[in-house]
Amino acid sequence: MAGEGEGPAIGIDLGTTYSCVAVWQNDRVEIIVNDQGNRTMPSYVAFTDKERLVGDAAKNQVAKNPANSVFDAKRLIGRRFSDSLVQNDIKLWPFKVIEGHADKPMIVVTYKGEEKHFVAEEISSMVLKKMREIAEAYLDRPVKNAVVTVPAYFNDSQRKATKDAGGIAGLNVMQIINEPTAAALAYGFDKVTVDKRNVLIFDLGGGTADVSLLIIANSTFKVKAVVGDTHLGGEDFDNRMVKYFIEIFKRRHKKDISGNAKALRRLRTAAERAKKILSSASETTIEVDYLYDGIDFSTCITRARFAELNMDLFKKSIELVEKCLADAKMDKRGVHDVVLTGGSSRIPKVQELLQDFFDGKQLNKSINPDEAVAYGAAVQAAKIAGMGNKKVQDIVLLDVTPLSLGVDAERGLMTVVIPRNTTLPTKMKRKYCTIKDNQTSVFFRVYEGERARAVDNNWLGEFTLSPVPAAPKGVIEIIVCFEIDANGILNVSAVERTTGMSCKITITNYRTSLSTTEINRMIQDAKEYEVEDDEHRKKVRAKEALENYAYKMRNIVNDKEIDEKLDAEGKEKIEAAIKEVIHWLDGIQHVEADEFEEKLVGLVLTCNPIIGKISGQQ
Repeated sequence: MAGEGEGPAIGIDLGTTYSCVAVWQNDRVEIIVNDQGNRTMPSYVAFTDKERLVGDAAKNQVAKNPANSVFDAKRLIGRRFSDSLVQNDIKLWPFKVIEGHADKPMIVVTYKGEEKHFVAEEISSMVLKKMREIAEAYLDRPVKNAVVTVPAYFNDSQRKATKDAGGIAGLNVMQIINEPTAAALAYGFDKVTVDKRNVLIFDLGGGTADVSLLIIANSTFKVKAVVGDTHLGGEDFDNRMVKYFIEIFKRRHKKDISGNAKALRRLRTAAERAKKILSSASETTIEVDYLYDGIDFSTCITRARFAELNMDLFKKSIELVEKCLADAKMDKRGVHDVVLTGGSSRIPKVQELLQDFFDGKQLNKSINPDEAVAYGAAVQAAKIAGMGNKKVQDIVLLDVTPLSLGVDAERGLMTVVIPRNTTLPTKMKRKYCTIKDNQTSVFFRVYEGERARAVDNNWLGEFTLSPVPAAPKGVIEIIVCFEIDANGILNVSAVERTTGMSCKITITNYRTSLSTTEINRMIQDAKEYEVEDDEHRKKVRAKEALENYAYKMRNIVNDKEIDEKLDAEGKEKIEAAIKEVIHWLDGIQHVEADEFEEKLVGLVLTCNPIIGKISGQQ
């Protein structure tokens, strides 16, 4: 809740290429115009011999000062320098990025004649501070509180880094919310009805792509599924065009301009302008005077050629839609509205592919793709700060967890307790049994991810439940409970049923160590290695079936009542077979599922005829 006298709470869309700020005022959302008269501001920061520039002023001078003009900081925030995506981006940026402490990327610029190093959070904080100043100038009063948006697939460290950037900018970041959820708020705020509507938000921006499926009804915005790629957007489309133009220049003039930062910057500016023109025209010409070695460059590019250069990326964005619907377990015919947001959603070929996917359904373009996210953030800021009317205060946002959460209870398998895309807050339980005779403690490892083997997922924490009563394997039951609150804090507890013995751990930043690349890799790996995972599951189940049967038979022959009914020869034969199997299990390393199955068949053929002779036993 905003404090007294701290002024209004604002909503900020901190974008990769452009940012936008909005505020709830006079019972509606106002998109705030900056000092240049623009409703959005470039997310650029430039350093010169005299001053630091932010926004339009920074972008306007970038051609003559490319090495000290920083953009795309959002693509570095919360990431590691060694991340392959960071390494690929570094090759395309005119400014220098080096490895800092703890594998953190550091941006290097020259400012007032001195070399300066900045982390991405500092650059983002400069953009956020400019947003704050724009809001203060418009409102003519101090602004402290804000809701800031992030891509839906940002992990916890990226969200925390964004919040830190707000703190550096002097803002109290009341909440971090997902960009497509904010866009859904912008779309659904004036359309709140009793009737349930399934709304798919297709958010394709300058640097990120997000697809969210929400159910909107009675002022409740419930996220059913979210899928994203934090490295897919307009910047990538620009990169493809720049490479294309470099090749044309090389063919015509036998000169390679790829190592010249100023030439590349001017070419990129022309490419970005051409991309925007091609959203409304079928072709355009780019012209750059004195591009390199005094040579003027001019060439024509058509909308069809632009689409061809980027077709694989466009299709990748449509694949996100398929994945989102699959996660939500919803047929595409069940979607009532397909809402476009993000500047790159204007690209005609993207719209065509999306419309074809939905069998010709009309796409909803009723919200401004550049302003919708800031609009939704402002509505949520007004709700938290208690500024809005009853309509604002009645809004309820329900988010989801992007990855499955579960445990390995000493078998090597990841057993899911909370499946991904489960609505938060949530509380789920799962039953486990001891796996050894007279086991007095159980060791649990907590993981997140989509792979079958626990070690292939991301380790979050571990704990031991001890003591538990000594008993034959499988007798002692333990209930494991996972609970995630509205703030994303994960509590994991375990309780032994008969004694009530319990223990728990709390994981506050349970996605901190993951990059978004790793999140996407986990889900992709789950598909690519599906066959491998199925084989591993089959092997574990076969081994478990053999173990369970062997120990069951051992417990039966050790039972006094059964022992009295067994003849000595039969008992000896069973005990020898069980001993041989247990000894074999203890010594095995690389064994396939069919070998466990063969051993089980052999043991059954030995034990069943003997046990079957005893009345009441099978």
